[in-house]
Amino acid sequence: MTTFRAVLSPCIGICQLGDDGLCQGCLRTTAEIARWSQMNDDERLRLMEQVLPLRETGR
Repeated sequence: MTTFRAVLSPCIGICQLGDDGLCQGCLRTTAEIARWSQMNDDERLRLMEQVLPLRETGR
């Protein structure tokens, strides 16, 4: 049996880049947004659980 994990996007529908180059809604860079569909689940989870919270704290 194969276990499938669906990792949703962090997008919250506020899609506008700020002066810092980050999306105002999800805090991803344009490169991260563009690459999202090619990332595997582990990459997506790392971004959502580690990278994006640090960016939010840094603001």
